[in-house]
Amino acid sequence: MTASTLPARCLAWLSAPFMLLVASAAMAHPGALPHTHGGSFLAGLMHPLSGLDHLLAMLAIGLWSCRQSSTLRRAMPLLIALGMVAGAGLAWAGVPLLGVEFGIASSVLLAGVMLACLVKLPTAVGGTLVFAFILLHGHAHGSELAPGASAALYAVGFVIASVAITVVGRLVGNWLMQRDSRWLRGIGAAIAAAGGALLLG
Repeated sequence: MTASTLPARCLAWLSAPFMLLVASAAMAHPGALPHTHGGSFLAGLMHPLSGLDHLLAMLAIGLWSCRQSSTLRRAMPLLIALGMVAGAGLAWAGVPLLGVEFGIASSVLLAGVMLACLVKLPTAVGGTLVFAFILLHGHAHGSELAPGASAALYAVGFVIASVAITVVGRLVGNWLMQRDSRWLRGIGAAIAAAGGALLLG
């Protein structure tokens, strides 16, 4: 394997799960997992992976974060966790947020654009934007809690999955940045296009 073919092979492996998600119409948020008390953690863990909008937004934020300040990079897992919990908490308290689905699709589009343009933001601005994005995702997750399920276990599951996706995205972003930033730009453009399609859909 030559050095020139390595990024292409890695990108192919990385994109395979997303192609499978698209093929299986993963945009829907199915309740296929058993909504029992014991299944609450697993349901929460799988939920960020069961919707293409959630998955792409978290991945884009993780990839984008690799070029941000060290302070924002270190704070990113905490911002993700707090945003998810705060959003879910609002849903569980019965506090509605207008245009949640539109906002989620917009977050995919905007995160993709920021990645494609390799935008570097001030720490406070970037952190606030990420928190606002994630708050919407957390609200959507929280509103889909099954009756009788444990909110605490469900929240632990979706927080772990969401943080893990963004951390993997950052690690992949660091690896790509050391080789050729055009890969990051290309992935960002693809994610932005998917966000645009979600908005139009």
